[in-house]
Amino acid sequence: MRLGGYALLAVGTAVTFAAPANAAPAGGTSTSSAIQDALQRDLGLSPQQAQVRFQQERVAFSKETTLRIQLGEAYGGSRFDAASGKLVVGVTDVGRVAEVTSAGAVAEVVQHSAAELGATQSKLEQGNASAPKSVTGWYTDVATNSVVVEAYGNDAAAASWAKSLGADVRVVRVAQQPRTFWNVIGGQAITTTAGARCSAGFNARSSSGARYVIDAGHCGNLGGTWSGTGGTLGTVFRSSFPGNDYSAINVSSSSAVSTGLVDRYSSGSDVRVTGSSGGSVGQAVCRSGSTTGWHCGTINALNTTVTYQQGSVGQMIRTNVCAEPGDSGGSLVSNGTSTVTAIGLTSGGSGNCSSGGTTFFQPVNEALSAYGLSLVTG
Repeated sequence: MRLGGYALLAVGTAVTFAAPANAAPAGGTSTSSAIQDALQRDLGLSPQQAQVRFQQERVAFSKETTLRIQLGEAYGGSRFDAASGKLVVGVTDVGRVAEVTSAGAVAEVVQHSAAELGATQSKLEQGNASAPKSVTGWYTDVATNSVVVEAYGNDAAAASWAKSLGADVRVVRVAQQPRTFWNVIGGQAITTTAGARCSAGFNARSSSGARYVIDAGHCGNLGGTWSGTGGTLGTVFRSSFPGNDYSAINVSSSSAVSTGLVDRYSSGSDVRVTGSSGGSVGQAVCRSGSTTGWHCGTINALNTTVTYQQGSVGQMIRTNVCAEPGDSGGSLVSNGTSTVTAIGLTSGGSGNCSSGGTTFFQPVNEALSAYGLSLVTG
């Protein structure tokens, strides 16, 4: 449905706006240097120590398959020991120790074979449906030659469940419930329980550290709980439309990672946002949206007023970049293959990405200033 002369680009509810941004139906560090920095930070290994560690691991793991086959039912699992720099192999038969040591590995006499531990894990897998909510997972711990069941809170219930399955396990209480992690990336789809789809604009933070997704105001006006590609984001903090076309969705999910990235879809890898600007007439720009992906064009005018059926919005950026319903809220950035500058949020327009069109963008700096937020950069 086209509203007025231009349409909003949100999709999915009665608000299929033809003018403002598309909303659609829900449905310079080198690689070696980066690796060295991570090893130093996380494992405390200097470049020289890392090389020694890698060589020790190659030698150790080259023996693993042969020893596993050779030991057969006496094989109790294996692991690399960083302290000795050698492969440690569990054996259930003390008479097989010499076979391990002669291969250059360290033998460790254990009670359970790898096959026995695997059978215990299988019992847990078969009883997965009856597992109490306190059980957060299970695994074979080669170092202790046991199957570990992890529990958050009620470890007694976890132990009782394992025992009912005939599984001999060790229950360990964990401090947190596991959760998935996913990235909030500009231009990717976000949906609301109100039934509409828009596109994420840019990630931002308040001075207190609270996280937000800056998006189109006509999307924010839809309300409800918003979700992204990996799960729930949160609810709308504030929204302004018409007059302006910006909103802020509070990111309350601890599993959602706020990034300084914008999705280029099939045009290449994500680009990193390094800052923001108001844009300039004649500047080459690109837009990311969940309906049509990555499209580029030129800024035709600044400080433009556009009238939608719901009312007028001032100080907009006018472009010849195409967009379609569902692209609403998506990121407008400077043209770049690796780093870009944030410029605006997709609002609405006319035309489509087959025949071309005119699309208007809400300046991102105005939205950030209105809510006292700062941009999350790459």
